[in-house]
Amino acid sequence: MIRQLLTCLFVISGVFFFMLMLKITVPYFSFEYDVDFLLTKQSVLHSTVWRIAFYTHISSSLFVLLTGIFQFVKQFISRYARLHRMMGKIHVALVLFVSAPSGFVMALYANGGIAAKVSFATISVLWWYFTFMAYREIRKGKLRSHLAFMCRSYALTLSAITLRTYVLFLPFFIHLHAKEMYTLVSYLSWVPNLVIAELLIRYSSRYTDIIMQKSPAPHP
Repeated sequence: MIRQLLTCLFVISGVFFFMLMLKITVPYFSFEYDVDFLLTKQSVLHSTVWRIAFYTHISSSLFVLLTGIFQFVKQFISRYARLHRMMGKIHVALVLFVSAPSGFVMALYANGGIAAKVSFATISVLWWYFTFMAYREIRKGKLRSHLAFMCRSYALTLSAITLRTYVLFLPFFIHLHAKEMYTLVSYLSWVPNLVIAELLIRYSSRYTDIIMQKSPAPHP
């Protein structure tokens, strides 16, 4: 019963944050240059490479966020095995070929100086690597390892949400110059996420066993 409630809470929270990110993202597709985040990127808006990376990243990441929600729900995995596999393939393809590469390009132009650039580039590289490893492990039939890498990958997917959360609330508790604050947030957006993911992987072996028992046999 408790597990079911936690699962419902996870799905509801995931859908809520997806809708929130959708609301944040839609205004950018007016293609005006005076929308929120773009106001801080006036110096690079002339770059076609950056603009393509930006619009590609924000649109594809929405679908990555949505498809990832249901990859951890055992009831969904067991009842809708074919749909689970299809959504998983879409999720992996988007991260490997669209979201992570475009995120890496954006990282090269990140605000906050070299430290922030390194942080955002690291997110993109790790996001790509964890997702690739998740795909490779499921191809080998290694479900436990697959789930662990998917957990790490999705923890980085959620960095878009945690970054905005820190940007909104952290200034109430810590007073730094804008550049220093953004650099700090660039690391807080993903490092704690990965720590939590590792703790979940480490201490949720029983839950992992349940999913493995319910999961369909992997199909290459």
